[in-house]
Amino acid sequence: MLTFEWIIGLLLGAVLLSALARRIGVPYPTFLAIGGMLLAFLPSGPSLTLEPDLALALFVAPVLLDAAYDTSLRDLRDNWLPVATLVVVAVALTTASVAVVARWLVPDMPWSAAIALGAIVAPPDAAAATAILRQVNLPYRLLKILEGESLLNDASALLIYRVAVGAAVAEHFKWSHFAPNVAIALAGSLIAGILLAKITTMVTRRVSDVPSAIILQFANTFLVWIVAERLGLSGILTIVAYAITIARTAPARTPARIRVPSYAVWETAVFVLNVLAFVLIGLQLGPIWERLEEPLRPYYCMVAAAVLAAVVVTRIVWVMLYNTVRRLQIARYGFHPRRPTAAPTFRGGLVISWCGMRGIVTLAAAFALPEGFPHRDLMLLTAFAVVLGSLMIQGLTLRPLIAVLRLQAEDPVTGEVGRARTVAIRAALDEIDGDPSETAEILRLEYRAMLMRADNDPDGGLSGELPADPLRRRAIAASRRAVLALRQSEDIGDDAFHLLEEELDRAELSARG
Repeated sequence: MLTFEWIIGLLLGAVLLSALARRIGVPYPTFLAIGGMLLAFLPSGPSLTLEPDLALALFVAPVLLDAAYDTSLRDLRDNWLPVATLVVVAVALTTASVAVVARWLVPDMPWSAAIALGAIVAPPDAAAATAILRQVNLPYRLLKILEGESLLNDASALLIYRVAVGAAVAEHFKWSHFAPNVAIALAGSLIAGILLAKITTMVTRRVSDVPSAIILQFANTFLVWIVAERLGLSGILTIVAYAITIARTAPARTPARIRVPSYAVWETAVFVLNVLAFVLIGLQLGPIWERLEEPLRPYYCMVAAAVLAAVVVTRIVWVMLYNTVRRLQIARYGFHPRRPTAAPTFRGGLVISWCGMRGIVTLAAAFALPEGFPHRDLMLLTAFAVVLGSLMIQGLTLRPLIAVLRLQAEDPVTGEVGRARTVAIRAALDEIDGDPSETAEILRLEYRAMLMRADNDPDGGLSGELPADPLRRRAIAASRRAVLALRQSEDIGDDAFHLLEEELDRAELSARG
């Protein structure tokens, strides 16, 4: 009963902290990290434990699926080069620099353990950065680069992590024997994710009960992760491929009465998982600190501070180096993007280089280290220190930095929404054009009025107060098909699509009385 009471108290405290974070404009994980650290040193704090093997599946799988589901393949392709450099080069350089620093400060740490530590702290949690960036006017391109990075850098970092942990626990490790298995696992993960998405779609498409549908969504997420792990594949890549495949097919077959509550449940679940991750890792700090001898405590803190400095500096150096080279290349050869977008700038590079806050993936990977792993206590302490330090140093200063830089905003989503809304309303009018009934005539008048508003006010929305009858549902279905076609042809991106999907869902729900 005491554990239950603590959990309720922690969730209520997290709600208050997140409200405070929104009020002052900082990412809420910053306050969660501080709260987790304070709990670790409470005299009568809670005692919560979790099997290390469950950490990645429980914390990473749902959070990653939620992020991958909203990812726009169009925007990923448009920004593939900067995203790829962050996902591959930045992660590799951060891992290497942290490994060198760790080995220099802790000479008896095996190289495999040092590389594992580097991989643990390498992937930034761009969700913390975008929580701030969405509150200010910024170039759309920066948001898409950070979102793409947050989706894929976990896969590259955790791949290095798995190899390093395997090397540390294996008696005889040969890369020549392991490399082919890695290549097969990468390809197999993508194929498995797509196949599992198609299978679960066939199984769940007939489920019409809302609670059952939402439960199946979570169960399938964990099942996909478990199947990937049992087959020796990458759970991260499998989940990403699974989520992106589902996201391309689910909007057309999922009714609004299931989609609307499921979005709310997923948002809540991701928040709860963040709370539990920060609290569970924070609670491990107390026993670790108590086990340390007095002379070792300053030494461990120095190692953690050095690793944090290596993480921050490496990202800044690489991002600004890439940014400089790219701007010189554009100055010489010009800038010819597939779609209108802002060119890279020095100030934009500064913002991306400072968006290096670590979060839930770092915490989960550190917690998943097997018991008895070399220097596990030091690695847990260092991982939490990097998360806490980056959230406090960068998370609390990112918004003031953006204000000082005064970046010029761009918002292509509003224009895409306006154009797509006009197409959707015209499709609705075409659907009911041949109906001679009085109800159809009333509906046509209302849709024509909406079309005029859409032309004059692209920020407006679809009315949710039209008559709730079968004719209106036909019109809304036609609008939905038109918007889906615009997304399929990539005339609009996923951000615009999801905004229109929300409008159509509200109209559909009201049409059902």
